[in-house]
Amino acid sequence: MVSIATALVMTGQGILGPVLPVFARRFGVSVAAVGVVVAAFGLARLILNVPLGWLSDRWGRRFLLVGGPLVVSVAMVFSGLAGSIGSLTWWRFVAGAGSSMYMVGALVYLTDISSASNRARLIGLNQGALLFGQSIGPGLGGLIAEWFGIRAPFFVIAALTLAASIYGLVRLPETRPETRGDSTPAGKTPVWRRLVIGRVFAATALINFAIFFSRASSRTTLMPLFGVDELGMTVGQIGLLLTAMAVVNLLLLPGSATLADRFGRVRAIVPSMLGVTVALVVLGLAGTISTFLAGAAVMALATSVAGPAPAALAADAVPAADRGVALGAFRTMGDLGLLVGPPLLGRVADVGGFGAAFWVNAAVVAIVTLVFIWAVSIGRGRQTN
Repeated sequence: MVSIATALVMTGQGILGPVLPVFARRFGVSVAAVGVVVAAFGLARLILNVPLGWLSDRWGRRFLLVGGPLVVSVAMVFSGLAGSIGSLTWWRFVAGAGSSMYMVGALVYLTDISSASNRARLIGLNQGALLFGQSIGPGLGGLIAEWFGIRAPFFVIAALTLAASIYGLVRLPETRPETRGDSTPAGKTPVWRRLVIGRVFAATALINFAIFFSRASSRTTLMPLFGVDELGMTVGQIGLLLTAMAVVNLLLLPGSATLADRFGRVRAIVPSMLGVTVALVVLGLAGTISTFLAGAAVMALATSVAGPAPAALAADAVPAADRGVALGAFRTMGDLGLLVGPPLLGRVADVGGFGAAFWVNAAVVAIVTLVFIWAVSIGRGRQTN
């Protein structure tokens, strides 16, 4: 199943978690510049998600599931060989293109084979594979970097993603319907306009923006740098912390998926986002390792609650005929957060310190959550929640 390929791909991304910011920093650049390196990955996905979703509706899902990991593999080899911050940034962009191919293909594939009554659980199964990769990845990445050098993890990732491409070629069937009609029937509103004016879909896309904004900014960029630069932690220790957070997400995933399917997506999303806000406030106040670990623990628990609910709610809100385009747009909002978050909060950290950056992140999450609550309260009865 697609979850096996996801586990391979995400183990690679997890390996890079504690390594990339430190590797980029060794070129003698600022925190904001490190954020640009991280954001290059999201820029590629931002540009390509919707076009790739459109292509998956016409050419099928399989070429994305096979081609995406192959592109990532090539990008990882050249990232590991990078001799400048410019070269590293470019190959991160290429890796983002490959990631966009795979992740759009995987999400559409899962919605093809699911229904509203079990969608969160099937997406949750894939998220479980994702979290498995994230669980073992950071610890492996930190140890590989300490034992074999800071460049070695990139080559390990290249091997894993190549294996995912081969697996997709051999084992994953095509799920696109054999025949498709015009996705915009005469007299009907075009799909892009329906997505924009549909309050529930639009608000859920904003939630995805806030999730990726926080993950890329605080979890992937600020927390490793704060731990190493301010608290004196090692790259290996940061890797183990990120692994522990992912393990919590993995262990709580089955419960969150069941909650979303049985009791509604909104009941999972709102408490999760409020918890993330609290966690970011605690991280902003952290002056010791113990407080830092407490904030990380709250964030791990809070992010576990939502699980697959946002993706399931987005899929519920659109017709099957436009699934590729819609879910590509949903992922684009997430990748917009991935793009703007790291350089923005990196700049805040450079000017006002890490605490200020965590607090700005908390404000973004809180505002988006309030907008979501307003939108679903109006849209209730017209969209599945």
